[in-house]
Amino acid sequence: MTASTELTGQSSPLVPGDLFARHQTITGLRALADFLEANPAVPVDEYGQHFHVFIRLSEDASTALVDQTAALMGVQVTDDRQCGGHYFAERTFGRITYSIVHIPERHRRESRARRSYDSNIVLDPDADMDRSIDRDRFGGFA
Repeated sequence: MTASTELTGQSSPLVPGDLFARHQTITGLRALADFLEANPAVPVDEYGQHFHVFIRLSEDASTALVDQTAALMGVQVTDDRQCGGHYFAERTFGRITYSIVHIPERHRRESRARRSYDSNIVLDPDADMDRSIDRDRFGGFA
């Protein structure tokens, strides 16, 4: 089974699990839109939402998929890898932004290493209360 060649002129293989996940995602988005339209009392974020897709393939395969998706969306790729960032493309549809993101493995490892210390940092709940009292006493500066 192959994907449509209509937009890219190329076909790429689709795995049945991918089709199922894709179908469920599209069905869910339509159901959410219908629900929000039928229930105007349900709040939405004034500034919209982001729909992120994180690619976890090899470096070459991930960047190729981001490139291919950017071409389909008619947008440029943003490459922030040189400064510790990601390789991504995004397009906004109204107030909804679709982003496809590749995080280089090196940056994933660095992030995991930094987060490994998180459990060693425990805030004293009383210190927060003391700081808020000091801020009140000093006009917001403490």
